[in-house]
Amino acid sequence: MATSEEELFASVDALLEEEPQLPPPAERARLREAAGITQARLAAAMKTSTQSIKNWENGRSEPKEPRLSAYRRLLDGWAAKHPAHGTAPAPAPAADPHSETVSKTSTSPTAPTAPATQSVAPESPAARPATSSRRPAPKKTAGPALDPRFPHGPLAVLDGDGSAYGVHGIVLDCPARTIPELVEWTLKESGLGAAKLHRNGKDSDPLIILTAAAAVKLGLPERLEGHEQRRSLRLPADHPVVKQVVKAKWQLTQRGFGPWARIYRKAQGRERQCVQLAVLSWDALDERSWPGVADMEPADIARVLGVYATRVITPRGSTAVSGLELMTALRPPTRAVQDRATGNWVSGHNPGSLWTEPMDPAPPEATAEHPVVVNSGWTGGFLNEEAYQWVRDVDLLSDEECTLPYAVGLDLNTAFLAAAARLVVGLSAPDHFHAPAFNPKIPGSWLVDLSHIELDPRLPSPFTPDGTRPTGPAWYQTHTVAYAQELGYNVHPLEAYLRRESGAYLDPWHDRLKTAYVDTLADLGVTKDLDDHQFLAAMERHKQTDPAMAAVLAAIKATVKGGVGKLRERPQGKSYKQGERWPALERPTWRPDIRAAVISKARVNMHRKLANMARMTGLFPLAVLSDCVVYPSPGESPLGFLPYAASGKPQPGGFRLGPTPGLAKLEGVQTMLWAVDLMEQGLNPARHIKGGDAVLDEGE
Repeated sequence: MATSEEELFASVDALLEEEPQLPPPAERARLREAAGITQARLAAAMKTSTQSIKNWENGRSEPKEPRLSAYRRLLDGWAAKHPAHGTAPAPAPAADPHSETVSKTSTSPTAPTAPATQSVAPESPAARPATSSRRPAPKKTAGPALDPRFPHGPLAVLDGDGSAYGVHGIVLDCPARTIPELVEWTLKESGLGAAKLHRNGKDSDPLIILTAAAAVKLGLPERLEGHEQRRSLRLPADHPVVKQVVKAKWQLTQRGFGPWARIYRKAQGRERQCVQLAVLSWDALDERSWPGVADMEPADIARVLGVYATRVITPRGSTAVSGLELMTALRPPTRAVQDRATGNWVSGHNPGSLWTEPMDPAPPEATAEHPVVVNSGWTGGFLNEEAYQWVRDVDLLSDEECTLPYAVGLDLNTAFLAAAARLVVGLSAPDHFHAPAFNPKIPGSWLVDLSHIELDPRLPSPFTPDGTRPTGPAWYQTHTVAYAQELGYNVHPLEAYLRRESGAYLDPWHDRLKTAYVDTLADLGVTKDLDDHQFLAAMERHKQTDPAMAAVLAAIKATVKGGVGKLRERPQGKSYKQGERWPALERPTWRPDIRAAVISKARVNMHRKLANMARMTGLFPLAVLSDCVVYPSPGESPLGFLPYAASGKPQPGGFRLGPTPGLAKLEGVQTMLWAVDLMEQGLNPARHIKGGDAVLDEGE
């Protein structure tokens, strides 16, 4: 425990390490000991440390001796506010809800914390926190260590009898009868929240998920009804609950009180005052992204969302919204920098981020209704970097292929996530160039004629989403043009919109989601050490192993897809008029060029594998839909046609089975007659190979 104490004190000292007039470390340690600051009181002390230090740092012109006094006063203040356990406390407004003893906490932004067990110290009735457990927590509470400021995890699911179910089996008593009371309880007594994912970012606001019974108890309608999609509905401004919120001097965001509502007050210094609410009966959890979760018991819902919050981010809306928020949380736009003229700390640009202001795209990167297109009268065409929707011409099927009994579908794991790895994208505004020399290292949009490139017609063209050969000059993202060069063809751009500043903006996003995906698959029994036979068997039963973790996996995949799609969110609503700005354009993360880069790289990666497969095995695909490809096969397993070396290891360059992003899994099996019949009708077998109608994974 002493190590934890020193590490936490070191985190306080780190905030001040650039101050030349600090007491030396040994003196600081002596002063802490003199003030009686011990581990048992450390969690509560740390809660107020940031603001205290900020206030203390304002007087930077003091000489060294007053500095020592200031540091001593700071520690003494902690000691007065947070007396040792069992001693008479100083007068305070309320008992601190964070006085429970918790295990050592890691706040690493990218790696999961080490497993630990939460322990609750015995308490006298007088010292018992206002947030008490309704029933004993289960003995087995192994999981990531919790931040001392948020001992009860990132979120809770509230039911109709006032029980708030948190992570690791925690159950809290919530006495709130109204929404304002619920907000006050959440911020002051619940111990809910999550630490920031980046040192320049912000802590995640606590999330309360309301069951239907809890919503009704708090004065909300059980369902939201109207002619619009339910996720777009909001409570009217004159609804009693909205009036209660306003009367209590709380605010709602512009999206109002809908399935995902944010209730806040202006931040006090660094302390945010914001609570996120999600109403289950208002379809806050989309069935496609969270299969079966809304119908689970509250404790199971808390488990699913808690794992997602720990591995990805505390949900702030749909998985698409969460995917976009994760980008910003891992690449905050600003950081504290010191003004050399005044010595004050001010907000400055965080290198590698997208900054704080929205940026207009180049005309070919925009959509037809965007103001930069409408106002300029642009007629020069647009980027068409989309996912594959391609079916081979039936006339190109050989007799040998038609006599094979099966059509087998392979699906690439989170293909967009794999494409985001080490992807260099533009960070600055686009500049226009005429007849530039092509440079594959510069992100941007290039007008170039690739129609002269002739490839095998049994493969889709790598340059168009429908796989047809280009007919003339068109706009392409850098990766598409670079692939033409990789295939051995000369490219001569006519013009281009390029960005001078670039960087791997999505790298932390990729790393965190990849880890979440792989770890969740491992929880379902699909691990990296399985051979291909074992992998196929494990994937066949993984959803039945643990439905809750299977739902987390589905949500992670939806976060990838939706996050990429949100980079080019289109206007919504029948009242929209072409040329008007829509709300999404005010986000720095409205970046269609980044979306185009991800999809272009994913499509190029797919074509490269298709070409390698044809070269190594002589097999050509029947159809491709985004990250799913269908091959004719002699058997029901992909092991019958995937390329393997004599040693039994998969050949590099082709499709390989495995649990990591970019590797493949079995999507489905049908008869060859079934596939040919669909192809003759102009339908895509890859859309139906799994059974039913697959959703095109195009990042929308």
